[in-house]
Amino acid sequence: MRYGNPSIENGLRALEAAGVDEIVVFPLYPQYAESSTRSSIEECRRLAARLSLKAKLSFVKDYYEHPAFIRSYVERIRATMNGATPDRLLLSFHGLPERHVMRTDASGSHCLKRNDCCARIVAENRDCYRAQSFATARAITREVGLASEKVVVAFQSRLGRTPWIKPFTDEVIPDLATSQGVKSIVVACPSFAADCLETIEEMGDRGRELFAQAGGTEFRLAPCPNSSDTWADGVLEIARENI
Repeated sequence: MRYGNPSIENGLRALEAAGVDEIVVFPLYPQYAESSTRSSIEECRRLAARLSLKAKLSFVKDYYEHPAFIRSYVERIRATMNGATPDRLLLSFHGLPERHVMRTDASGSHCLKRNDCCARIVAENRDCYRAQSFATARAITREVGLASEKVVVAFQSRLGRTPWIKPFTDEVIPDLATSQGVKSIVVACPSFAADCLETIEEMGDRGRELFAQAGGTEFRLAPCPNSSDTWADGVLEIARENI
């Protein structure tokens, strides 16, 4: 765990004691962000140096549109749909302050500076969390077989007064019901490989309540891949590609 136990340090110590000579560090954040992926990688490097680790370290930086990841999410979404097509599929990603994504644009003229900045991955937004989130959404949309106009992307969990990336999930959900007459939605949270408070409570409870208060009638939350066989195989597939 990045924060908590079992700790990264204990994991590295155990692998060193087992005589492992190569370690793949796999931060389970699909989209790259300085606050999550980068901080985890830096912590691993710091601990490896402090422990004088002999094993070679390699890192999984992101996997936002890797086929194994997309397969895992599409499987969950399809199971939640259960053969019925909802009015909308809402893909709600974790939010970040705007300054975080703008820092990844070395050109200073692309990220959040043009209306189509996230329409495709290019050199300027290769490490942009928002652009990678939209790329994930496009890949899920293609594989799940829904028309693009039926899929909505939003960002949740904003804090404080600093500007955060938009659109905001807690504004999009009621607007779907009140302004667009949407009655049924399926929600998935593809910035998480495993369920947590932000999926179960923030979306499953508060999101459902927002939708119902606005007049929506059917709210279904697709679980994260968690420990599904498809995702377990996917983790191995991605890890092997980084050896």
